[in-house]
Amino acid sequence: MSSSQTVRPPPARADKGSDFARLSRKIQEAGLMARRPGYYALRILAVTALYAAGWTAFVLIGDSWWTLLAAGFIAFVFGQVALLAHDIAHRQVFRLRRASEVSGRVAGNLGIGMGYGWWQDKHTRHHANPNHEDLDPDLDPDIFVWTQDQARAARGLPRLLGRSQAFLFFPLLTLEGFNLHLAGVRSLFGRSLKHRAWEGSLLAAHLAGYLGVLFLVLPPGKAIVFLLVHQCLFGVYLGSIFAPNHKGMPILRGADRPDFLRRQVLTSRNVRGGRFTDIVLGGLNYQIEHHLFPSMPSPHLRRAQTIVRGHCRELGVSYLETSLFRSYGQALASLHTAGAALRRPRTA
Repeated sequence: MSSSQTVRPPPARADKGSDFARLSRKIQEAGLMARRPGYYALRILAVTALYAAGWTAFVLIGDSWWTLLAAGFIAFVFGQVALLAHDIAHRQVFRLRRASEVSGRVAGNLGIGMGYGWWQDKHTRHHANPNHEDLDPDLDPDIFVWTQDQARAARGLPRLLGRSQAFLFFPLLTLEGFNLHLAGVRSLFGRSLKHRAWEGSLLAAHLAGYLGVLFLVLPPGKAIVFLLVHQCLFGVYLGSIFAPNHKGMPILRGADRPDFLRRQVLTSRNVRGGRFTDIVLGGLNYQIEHHLFPSMPSPHLRRAQTIVRGHCRELGVSYLETSLFRSYGQALASLHTAGAALRRPRTA
C-alpha cells in the first residue's frame, strides 16, 4: 500500500470510541499506565553520564582528528537526550506539569539546542491527526512531497527535489540537526511560543557552550569539521528513529477522520526487534502502542503490544509490524511514488 495516494481506512463501527474504551480498560487493568520513577531516574542518570563522558573524551583527546570518534558518540547521545525529552513532553516521566516543562526545556534547549516549546506544539498536533495531509504538520511539503497531489502543487525546493526525493532522503537527513536548531530559533520570534525569554536564554547558553568548547579545544578548521560531522550524524540518527513510524503508511485527508483507535493504528507502523532496538529507537519502535497511549512509560510498551495486537485482531483492524530495514524500504517507496508526477514530462 503506497502512502503517496490518499487512502481511506476501513470505516469505524457505529459505536465510535467504544473499541478504544475497551482496549483502555484492558491496559489499565494490566497496570501499564502506572508511572516508572525508578526506571526514569536510572535512565536520566545514564544519559547524563554518557553526555558528560562524551564531552570529557572530546576534551581529553584534544587537538586530534580522533575527536571525530567523539563526534559520532556525542551524536548518539544527543539522540538519546531527544528521546528522553520526548518522553518528558508526553508526561511519562513526571506527574506535575511544572516539572515536565522545566526538565524538558533543560534537556531540549540547553542540552541539545532544540526548541522544546516549538517541538512540543508541533508534536502534539501530529499525535492528534497522524498522517493527515491537511492536519499533521509532519506532512507539510516544506522539503519533501508526501502525496502526488502535493507534488503536482509543489513549487520551489519541493518541486526541485521531489523527482528524486527517495534517493535524497537519507543524504538530506544530514541537515535535520541544523534544521532543528534553526526552527527553535525561529520560534522565538513567534507570539504563540510560551516562555520565550526562558527558551531563548537556554538556547543561547547551549550555543555559547557548544561553540565555546569546540573552538577552545580545537583549531578553527578541526572545530568546523567536528561540528559538521556531529550535527550531520545527529540529524541522520534522529531521522532514522522517526522515519519508520508513519512514512509509507496510509495518508488521510479532508474529512477522513476515523475513530481514535483506527486513526492511530492504521497510520502507524511497529518495528520488530529486541532490547537493543528498544534502546536505539527509544521505545518508538512500538509506535502503535505509543500513539494509542502517549503517556504510557516507554518500558511498558513491549507488554502493551500483546494486548493491543490481540485487540486489533478481534476487531479486524490491520496491525502492521515489520523489520527496521523493511520499514525504511516502505518509506522510500512511498516517497518515490509521491514524486512520480514530477518525473512525468509536461504535456503541451
